[in-house]
Amino acid sequence: PSPSSTVPFRRDDHFISRDSLDKIRQICARPAGRAALFGLGGVGKSQIAIEHTYQIQDESPTTWVFWVHASTRARFEESYRRIAEKTEIDGWDDPKADILRLVRKWLCDESNGRWVMVIDNADDSAVFFPTTPKTQVAGLSNLDEAAQLLSEFLPQSPNGSILITSRDREVARRLAGRGDCLVEVKPMDEGEALALLQKKLSNVNEPDAFELVEALDYMPLAITQAAAYIEQRAPRTTVSRYIDEFRQNDQDRARLLTKDVGDGRRDGRAYNSIIATWQISFTHIRKEMPTAARLLSLMSFFDRQGIPESLLQGRYQLDVVEEADFEEDLLTLTNYSLIGMNVDGREFEMHRLVQFSMKKWLELFDELESWKETFVKLMYDNFPLGEHKNWAVCQALYPHARAAVACQPAGGQAVKPWTSVLHKAAWYASEMGKYKEAEEMNRGALKAKEAAFGAEDPDTLASINDLAVVLKEQGKYEQAEALSRQALKGMENILGKKHPHTLVSMNNLAVVLSNQGKHKQVEALNRQVLKRREKTLGKEHPNTLTSVNNIAITLSKQGKYADAEALHRQVLEWREKVLGKEHPHTLQSVHNLAYVLHQRQQYEEASQLYQRACAGFQEKLGPDHPRTQLYMENYSALQQVWKP
Repeated sequence: PSPSSTVPFRRDDHFISRDSLDKIRQICARPAGRAALFGLGGVGKSQIAIEHTYQIQDESPTTWVFWVHASTRARFEESYRRIAEKTEIDGWDDPKADILRLVRKWLCDESNGRWVMVIDNADDSAVFFPTTPKTQVAGLSNLDEAAQLLSEFLPQSPNGSILITSRDREVARRLAGRGDCLVEVKPMDEGEALALLQKKLSNVNEPDAFELVEALDYMPLAITQAAAYIEQRAPRTTVSRYIDEFRQNDQDRARLLTKDVGDGRRDGRAYNSIIATWQISFTHIRKEMPTAARLLSLMSFFDRQGIPESLLQGRYQLDVVEEADFEEDLLTLTNYSLIGMNVDGREFEMHRLVQFSMKKWLELFDELESWKETFVKLMYDNFPLGEHKNWAVCQALYPHARAAVACQPAGGQAVKPWTSVLHKAAWYASEMGKYKEAEEMNRGALKAKEAAFGAEDPDTLASINDLAVVLKEQGKYEQAEALSRQALKGMENILGKKHPHTLVSMNNLAVVLSNQGKHKQVEALNRQVLKRREKTLGKEHPNTLTSVNNIAITLSKQGKYADAEALHRQVLEWREKVLGKEHPHTLQSVHNLAYVLHQRQQYEEASQLYQRACAGFQEKLGPDHPRTQLYMENYSALQQVWKP
């Protein structure tokens, strides 16, 4: 018979060319060439392989092209039988024929001409490699032994080349035989993803197209799935409406990503939804490497980037995980392209949609809530208290603490750790000038505390205080004042007027009133707080110094600059001694003194102090922080009236 093809898929008119296609063409051009595409399910491996076969047919019509489904042994044998039929191998239709051996023999016979073979979906090592040593299967019949050694029926023949597609890097490596024959298929880049969407859907405006492919992590299957969904429901469903539904909530997102739309260029027995596709991998890993599945479960709750090794090792199963086990689990997940890592291998990352799909999978097994609690407990134990010395750790863990917002427990003992994580993360966000994020977390913590502990609980009142501070920073003074008074009244009733928490509430109320210009009332409150703090905490306690600082600010706002200067110098001296010269509170005192000296026309010293404060805040908080910008504006105002 004349050379022909057993590829069961038509060519994709919408195919977007990718670098990986050129790489496998080069590898397969070698004598007995073997190349392997590996990567996440739905990333486009089979589509690249299909295009590869059609390009071969275009360039060399005399080359046989064979397609082998390799997800199971039965499907592999079925594909080989199809090859035997197509090539009309003698005896192929004999019920007793050993089809695998007949096809291998035909492939090794150079007189049959050139051939190209695709081994698609070679994900399960047990399909190709023996699970027991050869010495233990020596007594088996030829057919049984062949089942154990299926990889032997892929010949190394100079007249043929083999392309493998697999989700598992290790399976791909073993089948390809060499590491330099592996080609990882990653999600598309932005340009490729946009081109794919625009080929699938006409008349898509550019901003919507950008937003959709970004939301879908540039995954080809997810983009194709979304495009088919939109096309089937047009004109009532548009790209913009799809995006709105996708972002609305987890239920809508899951419904859209689970929708199985037909695709004639994918295996008819494969899923056409991205969630179902990945859940096949999750299930396989759970069966073969349960601890790796647990590691992936935990990682799916972190922010997608910068997941630290220190918060994973030994944290994801009941027994202590030895380093070797952790390394094996990491290897399993990286082999499946479910996680990536940074250059030194100490931090990891995941695709957003993989994390989301994993959570939906955990939900099926009734494990979602327990893993949420595990993750929140991890953040509770590791996100540090709100102190300047902890800022570096806070910065590294803040995105993961933010991710914990979505892990609110239904109730019970899990509420306290969750609200504590939100409280600590909100403090750091506020210090960084991220006031809207801080407000969101404070409101979440407050609502949960009110439901769990009641409105008069000290923890609840502390959250009211926190929320008031953040509202004040955003200029929402009336709301801030009402909450500050509510917190103060509650603290006085429960803890008494001299308790440190009560004094914090009184101090916060004074700050809010100061922003509203009620300076005489503020000065009286601040002096009251100062007197009590000096008595209960001592003169050099940071909270006491805050009270002195606040009095100085109030005096300055009333134009009493000489008195304000004396107090600011006193606070600066004590803060340098107690907190250190680079502490943000110390730098605030540097600025406050500079501002008063500026008003008193002592420009040279004011300029030096402004420069110190601006440089310190730029280094600590960055140029975009509200305080950095305020300090720069005040320094700029000085430069307008004084030149050294």
